[in-house]
This record gives sequence, C-alpha cells and structure tokens, in this order.
Amino acid sequence: MSTGGEVLVGLAIAVGLVGVVLPILPGTLLVLGAIGVWAVVENTGTGWAVFGAAAVLLVISGVVKYTWPGRRMRDAGVPKRSIVIGALVGIVGFFVIPVIGLLIGFLLGTYLSEAQRHRSHREAWRATVHATKAVGLSVLVELLGALLAAAVWLGAVLVS
Repeated sequence: MSTGGEVLVGLAIAVGLVGVVLPILPGTLLVLGAIGVWAVVENTGTGWAVFGAAAVLLVISGVVKYTWPGRRMRDAGVPKRSIVIGALVGIVGFFVIPVIGLLIGFLLGTYLSEAQRHRSHREAWRATVHATKAVGLSVLVELLGALLAAAVWLGAVLVS
C-alpha cells in the first residue's frame, strides 16, 4: 500500500478512536474496518495476522466492556432500567445540546429514574455516580482495546 493509502487508513483509525470516546460514530467498527481494508490491500500474511490480532483485541475489549461495568453496577444496586433511561435521555440531550448534552442527559435521566425509585436525593445521586463511573469504565475499556488494535497496525506499518 502506498504511503498515502496508509495515511488514509491511519486517519480512519483516528476517527474511530474519537468515535469510541464521543459515541457519534461506531468507533470500534471503524478501527476494525480500516485495518481490514489495509489487510485486503496488503494481502500478505502479516497484513492478515495484524487484522486477526486487532479483531481479537477488539472482541476481548468488547466482552470486558459489557461484563465488568455491569457487574459493578449490580454490586452497587443500580438497575439496568436506570441506565436505559439515562441513555435515552442522553441521546435526546445530545441533539438538544450538541456533544455535552449526551453527558448531561445521561446524568439527568439516571438521576430522575433513581430519584423515582429511592425517593431520596442522597441515594439517587449515589446511584447516579455509580452508573456514571460504570459507563466511564466501559468507554475506557473500549478505548484501550481500540488503541491496542491501532498500535498493532502502526507497528506493522512502521516495520514494513
């Protein structure tokens, strides 16, 4: 692949990494897709090995992303319903207040759901903080997987 092509793949990976943190785009899929395009164009054993390693890293981070934070929320007593309501209000918030509305909406939706459930500001806020930490942990786990996949690709490009 030409240097220009590798730069384009690198840019697509960078956009994917941003998409992991700001869930506007399917970040993980963009990272894997960009590395997949590179592997198809390269069509070498190394290219396919890099693609396979990236896929494994992204699958592992995806599994951890959904299991580890969920367990922490269950341990803290935060029901899935509160997270779903927080996510839905967050999506609405994203369109009302671009970018930061997602966080504000998530916090508001989770808090209102928990306030209705607990009937106490203190307990509702405690549950909202636990839910927010769990979602943040989920994003960090996904970002770590995407960064490791990007690093594998970058290492292969620099070595070849």
